[in-house]
Amino acid sequence: MEKNLSALGFMSGTSGDGVDTSVISSNGKDIINIKYNRFDPYPISLSNKIYKVKENISEMQDLLKYSSDIEQLEIQVTNFHAEIANKVSKEIDFDLIGFHGHTIYHNSYEKISKQIGLGIDLSNMTKKIVVYDFRQEDIKNGGEGAPLTPIYHLALIKELFNENNVKIPISILNIGGIANITEIDKDFKITSRDIGPGNCLIDMWVRKNSNKLFDKNGDFANKGKTDKFIFDQFLDNFYYSKINSKRSLDTNDFDITFAKGLSLENGTTTITDLTSELLSKKIGNYDICVCGGGRKNKFLINSLKSKIENKIFHIDDLNIDGDYIESQAFAFLAIRSFLGLPISFPSTTNCDRPCTGGVVVDNS
Repeated sequence: MEKNLSALGFMSGTSGDGVDTSVISSNGKDIINIKYNRFDPYPISLSNKIYKVKENISEMQDLLKYSSDIEQLEIQVTNFHAEIANKVSKEIDFDLIGFHGHTIYHNSYEKISKQIGLGIDLSNMTKKIVVYDFRQEDIKNGGEGAPLTPIYHLALIKELFNENNVKIPISILNIGGIANITEIDKDFKITSRDIGPGNCLIDMWVRKNSNKLFDKNGDFANKGKTDKFIFDQFLDNFYYSKINSKRSLDTNDFDITFAKGLSLENGTTTITDLTSELLSKKIGNYDICVCGGGRKNKFLINSLKSKIENKIFHIDDLNIDGDYIESQAFAFLAIRSFLGLPISFPSTTNCDRPCTGGVVVDNS
């Protein structure tokens, strides 16, 4: 009988507001037991450093230009994760840590994906086996390095299906900074891709034009009006040249200059409406189960519902907290990596063959 491993998974999302942490027990295949979830906000000073570094890095050369800033930030981010892991270990035991780190640059054309986070240092500080640097093996084998969560989505849906909680075919729509979708057909075969901005444009606009970090519940968007001219111009100039041709995306693929001059509310409405429009163009015909922070933006979800005919529901309706799917996924990916099982596939990242991933370091 296969032994289940217990893993802690971290996700520091593109919003840069903090770290999601989960502990799951799994055989890395078809058994998942969610044991623990928590969120730890970054100190404002650390969030601001993350935003600044992200904004400074718009092309590959910037990784070298700002290498000193990146190194300092990497140490701080790693230390913050170590503090959380050591706190959690006093509450619940786990065998492994899946350390995603924080993405500061991703370019599918250049085959570069840079996540900051010092896996060896984290292992030293926690005395745990750490699995990190999940994307490089996929990139070496022709993949785009993202999205990596689909194999977890599949395992989760299989378990829910066996409990008669969901029907297939089904799609999992994760709305984080970037939105990605995993489609699971009637034979449990998966395809996945990033399909557009999730929260990134909305968050960026709100941070630049108010003292808030994001549009809570879509309240700003609900008070404004869509600027139809800017809406149409953006789609004509941007969609077909950029989003439509990529399987994986980065927040650097987008900017908010097109909304310059709009009020806070009208800009938020226009950008949110554009976000739902872009997502609607890449969604297939299956029922949609939504997770990620963007599911809480009522205006965004209602706007999306108005543009597609699919049934849309929250993963929370299945008694699973939709905030922690990605942190759970990296716990699951750590287990699969430790067991030598593939974590990415031609149908998910465009790699040449199923690829294992994740560097395993043991300073326990």
